[in-house]
Amino acid sequence: MNNIQIQHSLDAEEKGLENAEWIEALEYLRREQGEDRSREMLRLLQDHLLKQGVTLPEATLNTPYRNTIPPHQQSGYPGNIELEQKIENIIRWNAMAMVLKANEDGSGVGGHVATYQSAATALEVGFHHWFRKHSESYGGDILMVQAHAAPGIYARAYLENRLSEQQVNNFRRELQSGGGLPSYPHPRRLPDFWQLPTASMGLSTPSAIYQARFMKYLENRGLKPDNGGKVWCFIGDGESDEPEVLGTINMATRENLDNLVMVVNCNLQRLDGPVRGNGKIIQELERSYRGAGWNVIKVIWGSEWDELFSRDRDGLLQARMDRAVDGDYQFYTVSDGHTVREHWIDGDERLAELMKTLNNDEIRVIRRGGHDRKKLYAAFERAAQATGRPTVILMKTVKGEGMGASAEGQNTAHQKKQFSAEERIAIGKRFGIPLTDEQMAKAELYKPAEDSPEAQYLHQHRQSLGGYLPSREVRCQRLTAPPLSLFKVAIEGTKREQSTTMAFVRMLAAMLKDKELGKYIVPIVPDEARTFGMESLFKQFGIYSSEGQKYKPVDASSLLPYKEAKDGQLLQEGICEAGAMASFLAAGTAYANFAVPMIPFYIFYSIFGFQRVGDMIWSCADSMAKGFLMGGTAGRTTLNGEGLQHQDGHSHVIASTVPNMRSYDPAFAYELAVIVRDGIERMYQNDENIFYYLTLYNQNYPMPAMPEGVEEGILKGMYRYQKSDSTGQKVHLLGSGSLMQEVLKAAEILQGYGCNADIWSVTSYNELLRQAQQVERQNMLTPEVPEQNYIQQMMADEQGIVVACSDFMKSLPTSIARWFPQPVVALGTDGFGLSESRPDLRDHFEVDARYIAWSALAGLYRAGSLSQDVLIQARTELNIPESKSDPASF
Repeated sequence: MNNIQIQHSLDAEEKGLENAEWIEALEYLRREQGEDRSREMLRLLQDHLLKQGVTLPEATLNTPYRNTIPPHQQSGYPGNIELEQKIENIIRWNAMAMVLKANEDGSGVGGHVATYQSAATALEVGFHHWFRKHSESYGGDILMVQAHAAPGIYARAYLENRLSEQQVNNFRRELQSGGGLPSYPHPRRLPDFWQLPTASMGLSTPSAIYQARFMKYLENRGLKPDNGGKVWCFIGDGESDEPEVLGTINMATRENLDNLVMVVNCNLQRLDGPVRGNGKIIQELERSYRGAGWNVIKVIWGSEWDELFSRDRDGLLQARMDRAVDGDYQFYTVSDGHTVREHWIDGDERLAELMKTLNNDEIRVIRRGGHDRKKLYAAFERAAQATGRPTVILMKTVKGEGMGASAEGQNTAHQKKQFSAEERIAIGKRFGIPLTDEQMAKAELYKPAEDSPEAQYLHQHRQSLGGYLPSREVRCQRLTAPPLSLFKVAIEGTKREQSTTMAFVRMLAAMLKDKELGKYIVPIVPDEARTFGMESLFKQFGIYSSEGQKYKPVDASSLLPYKEAKDGQLLQEGICEAGAMASFLAAGTAYANFAVPMIPFYIFYSIFGFQRVGDMIWSCADSMAKGFLMGGTAGRTTLNGEGLQHQDGHSHVIASTVPNMRSYDPAFAYELAVIVRDGIERMYQNDENIFYYLTLYNQNYPMPAMPEGVEEGILKGMYRYQKSDSTGQKVHLLGSGSLMQEVLKAAEILQGYGCNADIWSVTSYNELLRQAQQVERQNMLTPEVPEQNYIQQMMADEQGIVVACSDFMKSLPTSIARWFPQPVVALGTDGFGLSESRPDLRDHFEVDARYIAWSALAGLYRAGSLSQDVLIQARTELNIPESKSDPASF
């Protein structure tokens, strides 16, 4: 050994001694002055180095791969573990039986077993000790579970006598006599049971975050007592790959949502295989959540590991755990004890010595933390006591735990929905279900007697927590819709040009100022308030901020300064349409979740609604949310200059697919006023489970006064706005939105060719379509007494042809064309948007006044009512080409 090697050896030895001294000093500090002081000292040393310019490039966001809460910090378990295990086993059995029976009748309705089996213990700890229902003294918890765990929630409700045996036996068979159960949490299907939908993976996280935030919003505005209430949201580790999950967690810390608890069921498996076979999903999620400022609690190992850790003075066991990846842990789940031992010790004799206190059978059945009641209770307790920030519990489980070797921990566990008779009997006996082998082979349900210890224990614990969950109870007062006179300016009209967007903002301000209605209005905007002309609301009503405003805004001296306030009313969500939609969902379901009839108005670029967050709009429909979605800057040709990704010509087509959504495309302010007032009446006075989508435009034009007797037509979808003389050729022009201005110009053009045009305002093609389809269906069922739909009634005595023009796709007017007695020409904006001027866009898409007039003349020519000479003259005067590229293919 040369001198350099000797020096290096001495340096290493000296460093080792010095390291030991530092660790001994730190351990003395921890032992004598406590953990808080130890953390304080470490922060002090780190801050000192940072001040000297010494940075720490390595990540400090991960803690060792072990439980966050050590054994000495665990509270004693308050329940009867043996009795709770019996209850859990019964629920596990019934949940499995539900799925098996659903698939045995030949219906092929599917179902899932493995997810609930992995989450059962955590859910039962929550149901017995933590999940609290609303009471006079407590605000009530919102419980959101993994969608695939629904059979377990149904199975528990069956024991609680909240669901009948008929319902449980008809899982996924909702149309059966006596009732059935939907596959997943769907409030619309079980309106007294499920609180919020979770079936679209990834969406339950932003929904939970914004529900918790809206709870604080209501409390800070004095609309809800500050009497507690938490949002408990269970998701899967594979689900965390959805961008909406980690993409919204920063909001929770910005808003200090200590009323939010996320529980991530880390069973290490997606639907088809490992989540992170080459890594550790728990460590990855810990970094993300800790980096976002969350309180992170890891529940990785069961109590059986505590004794081993206590003897692991050299950190060998911890180092091996840190070194193993999730693919290894999956392998351990399906392997025998000897294989696990050999793989685990990995040739290290010191690990072999440490592990020899466990025999192979003990190693095989050693539990993960997500199946240990004591570990879970400690985690839930700490989460419930957290203040100032949200908490996430990362619990490690086995997918399909308890289902036997054919499914437990296998990559195929998620698809396992059939078991042989022998497998069923083995599982039933493992769970201790008191049924005969024949009954277990048939997967019969088991329900203990009402006077049994299990039933009494279950009921007593739920009663002590206020009642049964999940439960959706509407205790909300009903509102009285305002008189139409509240929107006086819109009804009386104005010669001064304005857009329907500006008309809406003025209506919104009038509602906010209303003594009866004002406090319930919730304006929501992503980050476009000034685009929509809403900056006047900042000063008057404030932008909600849980911390108020700690700075002086740069425009403080202006007439319309930016103003944040703790009791602010406007929700400005930043550049996050998903978050804004989650706010709309929270506000729109406040009548059910918080017993407050909030009326949200969410205004956004119309193309960034259905196209961008259509899945969340569908969740709103499922949740029976109420309120108004306002598609601002609508139309493919009206929003000039913005181009392909901004110009909306299809949202109303997509809106037609949402069954409980009422969608309108008003042209005038008075139409908008009538629709909004009627919507408030239907949703908040008559308690209809509907919500609205209204499109608004940024084109300025005069707003006329409301003609007499048009309210019914506005709401049904169409009315005659202007009637022409009866002489000459007759044409009916249908317009909506801002293109009504082109229709009005087209009517003037047609007069020059001896044609008189009746002008009809179509406020909703979708409402006309639905009503016509309803009548058609009724006529099919009862052909003896046929009825006419609204379109047929309006047009029965009319002559001439019909030209329908929309700033949306041609399929919108085409959808109702067959019910017109007259020939119909549909004009629309099929194709991509373009960056151009408004006139050139309308020329390109063939929806300007020239093309509307030409379409009418061409239709009259085809009907034999117009001479070819007049048609040729019109082509020249209107500059209509004989051929050009189809705009839809541009």
